[in-house]
Amino acid sequence: MTRRKRIAFRAIFFLYVAIVLFLCFGKFDSAPSIPRTIFGLPSDKLVHFCMFFPFPILAFLAFDQFTENISHTLVFSGITLAIGLLLAVGTEWGQARLTNYRSGDSLDLLADTLALVLSTAIVIFWDIRKQKKKA
Repeated sequence: MTRRKRIAFRAIFFLYVAIVLFLCFGKFDSAPSIPRTIFGLPSDKLVHFCMFFPFPILAFLAFDQFTENISHTLVFSGITLAIGLLLAVGTEWGQARLTNYRSGDSLDLLADTLALVLSTAIVIFWDIRKQKKKA
C-alpha cells in the first residue's frame, strides 16, 4: 500500500472513531424518530451493530503493514478486537456514568461485541487469503 493511501485510511479510521464517539455521547433531541424494530430486530441494536462493524476493517486498512504472516494477522486482529471491545465497553460505561440523557445497556454492548467479532473474523479470513495469494 502506498504511503498516501495509508495516510488516507488512517484519517478515515480516526474520523470514524470520532463519529462513533459523537453518536454514542451526542444528545439528539430533535432527531427524527425511527421504527422500534427493523426486520423484527430492535433498531437501536442494529444501529450499534452497524456502528461497530467497520472498526476492525478500517483498522486493518489503516495499519495492514503489521500483518505480514498468519501469526502477525492473528496478533493484530486480537489487539484490534480488544481495542474495539474497550471502545464498546467505554462508551456504554460512559453513557451510564457520565451522562444524564443516555443509559448504558448490556444488549447494546452485546450488539457491539457481535459486530466486532464478526468483522474481525472477516478481516482474518481476508488477510490470510491475501497472504496465500502472494505466496
